[in-house]
Amino acid sequence: MANFAKPGGPRFSVDVYQNEYLPEGGREVNAIVTVTAKGGGAPAGPGTSAAVVLMVDCSGSMDYPPTKMRNARDATAAAIDTLRDGTHFGIVDGTHVAREVYPGGGRLAVADATTRAQAKQALRRLRTGGGTAIGTWLRLADRLLAGADVSIRHGILLTDGRNEHESAAELKDTLDACAGRFTCDARGVGTDWEVKEVTGVASALLGTADIVADPARLTEDFTRIMESTMGKEVADVALRVWTPVGTRIKFVKQVAPTVEELTDRRTEAGPRAGDYPTGSWGDESRDYHLCVEVPAAGLGQEMLAARVSLVAAQPDRSAQNLGAQGLVRAVWTDDMAASTSLNSQVAHYTGQAELAQAIQEGLDLRKAGDMDGATAKLGRAVQLAGVSGNADTAKLLAKVVDVVDAPTGTVRLKAKVAEADEMTLETRSTKTVRVKK
Repeated sequence: MANFAKPGGPRFSVDVYQNEYLPEGGREVNAIVTVTAKGGGAPAGPGTSAAVVLMVDCSGSMDYPPTKMRNARDATAAAIDTLRDGTHFGIVDGTHVAREVYPGGGRLAVADATTRAQAKQALRRLRTGGGTAIGTWLRLADRLLAGADVSIRHGILLTDGRNEHESAAELKDTLDACAGRFTCDARGVGTDWEVKEVTGVASALLGTADIVADPARLTEDFTRIMESTMGKEVADVALRVWTPVGTRIKFVKQVAPTVEELTDRRTEAGPRAGDYPTGSWGDESRDYHLCVEVPAAGLGQEMLAARVSLVAAQPDRSAQNLGAQGLVRAVWTDDMAASTSLNSQVAHYTGQAELAQAIQEGLDLRKAGDMDGATAKLGRAVQLAGVSGNADTAKLLAKVVDVVDAPTGTVRLKAKVAEADEMTLETRSTKTVRVKK
């Protein structure tokens, strides 16, 4: 384990959990890499200033029921109250077009008592009407955030409907253009929005996604999001993975607090090294699953399969090495007990990734009318949730299936399922529990 403290920010550390022993001819090395940032939380100085744009859905559907728009205004006002003095911020009104609500003029305001009061006054002028084109909201947020001389750039997006006024390809193009420029938390309010659209925004922009089925809970959720954003101190952190000649990275994925595939997001970082984006960090810890294919070697040989370090992007596009580093090893042995033992961390998170996939596939099959397939997948999900101790996911599954026997994954699909329950399970399917270390 190695660690590093960024001046004025958190201290980063890297721990590697693996079974390094391979049988003769073995080629696949798996490791769980835990990255922890501790000691942050101090008031941000000039080098860790932040900018936030709040994107509020103002389409016509937000007026049904009328309390939904009022809850959205109240939640946005509460988020503004949570802003730290000196934070740059703005509000965007989102329909089939995007419009600056506050402060206007293609710029962001700087949070203090006066600008907070002005922003909350501007919220009262929000009116509903029109359609939904989420990509236009994100592009405006990107332009506003790009104009701020800050290190942390973040968006908060709220929608209650489907993205009907632009194509899926247009939204994807926008997400590709915004990726790496700012992070974004996305929320769906009510039950008339599309889960894959909201989770897709959060995934592409390295934020969180969730459902707020009851609009009255928006204030609590927005306040929590903003508190988390204000706690971020280091932006654009990446896992840098170096591998020796002859090796191949099979995959890199975040496995806690949520499952997030990172393999295809690699950017080259010199000979045999690549960077995998992780977004902004405060005082927190996350786990990553690294799988490396190594050349076969003889008994008794050993090699360094991968070296994992942390880097942070700088304004000049260079990368600052954060010093924290972990090593992944491979050792070939004829000791069958050693080579067949599965590391508990690797086993746990392999199961958590399968759990998320089983839920997604099960719900997709249910929507497609394949009830037998859905029953099998969701039954497997119940089984995995029980084995891994993921009690929250088990509770959500129990609202969609009747559990006959959890250990064997024997379930029956419920005849009637509340739409909010199904959407909550789908939205939160990638949330994991950490293994006890």
